[in-house]
Amino acid sequence: MASKLRSLFNNSSWIGVALSFYAFIAIGITEGGLGVLIPSIQATFNLTSATITLLFLSQVSGYIFAALTSSLLSSHIGLARMLLLASFCLTCALVCYAVSPYWLLMVAAGTFLGLGIGLIDAGINTYIANHQGNADLMGLLHAFYGIGALLGPAVATTLLAMNLNWRSVYFVIATVVGLTVLGMLWAVVYNYRPLTKRTSVTDTSATANLNVALRTPTVLLAGFLLLVYVGTEASVGNWAYSVQTVSRDTPEILAGYSVSAYWLGLTLGRLATGRVVRYLGAIRTLDSALMLLGIGLTAWWLLPQQLFSLPIIGFALAPIFPLTIWLMPQRIPTAIVPAGIGFMTSVASLGAAGIPAGVGAVAARVGLGIIPLLMIPLVVIMVILHRWLVKRAGASQT
Repeated sequence: MASKLRSLFNNSSWIGVALSFYAFIAIGITEGGLGVLIPSIQATFNLTSATITLLFLSQVSGYIFAALTSSLLSSHIGLARMLLLASFCLTCALVCYAVSPYWLLMVAAGTFLGLGIGLIDAGINTYIANHQGNADLMGLLHAFYGIGALLGPAVATTLLAMNLNWRSVYFVIATVVGLTVLGMLWAVVYNYRPLTKRTSVTDTSATANLNVALRTPTVLLAGFLLLVYVGTEASVGNWAYSVQTVSRDTPEILAGYSVSAYWLGLTLGRLATGRVVRYLGAIRTLDSALMLLGIGLTAWWLLPQQLFSLPIIGFALAPIFPLTIWLMPQRIPTAIVPAGIGFMTSVASLGAAGIPAGVGAVAARVGLGIIPLLMIPLVVIMVILHRWLVKRAGASQT
């Protein structure tokens, strides 16, 4: 790993990788901080667990647009311009969250938040997936998302403990994301080729490649797997604080930092992904992660007074997304890799909106204590989809 990273730094491509890593920190902070802020937002607008889910659902339209257009945009205007547009939309949405006097205006801003995250996720995953030397770079990329995601609840918890309100937290997050705008603006102005070149890899039009990708079963199965995965990751991250404080009477500061521990487990798992893959192979690493995930979620459900299950859940979740993406260039034709990965990652973002919203709706009727139990069937679905993909791809990937 060290030699590959040294070779990366010996040419200018390290700048694009560094910008990618920072962008993932930014979207990690954006998504990770929300769970701690949900009770404060509910109190401000007098919301229930059911109505707060509108904040998740409003992002769906943005994610759908990103799923259908990310490969087309990167092909026509270049990756850097697409990422500049995406980071600008995301920053504006966060500023709107911070200043909105009306709940419905905040909900409307969620569309732009979903669009920004969806385009960044799709564009950068495609860019890093083209470095197919090993799984380390993809694992590192998603580890930086984990760094942002663990900083989100830690920063939010700390600022709330300092008697700052949730709007101030969103101003801080908007500032962090705003630096991504500056980085992508630099790439566009100085025509930084690794990011400004088009992502099309054949003479076939981007539209035709997208159409082929949408008819490829492997792309659709992997996209659904990632949708369920992201929904599981986001549901734990967004609802764990409420489960611990409201349902289990955990002190607020301890609950807030336990959510950071969840994201820390995910970050450490992603830092270790490349090394584990070299020993076990990608397929067995995913098998082991899914088994550990089921154990961690069962412990969270059956042992309500402990907090060690949250970092275990994060560690188990860690390799699922990056390895699924990393395997795609080996599973689908080269011509449709950008369109396929762009579609998969953007569709996966739908899980971050739809599944936590559905979980919240059930919890509003049954109680927050049901949330850990609701996560377990999602693991079963992921196991089935993962094994289905392995069967389609053949045994050579083990």
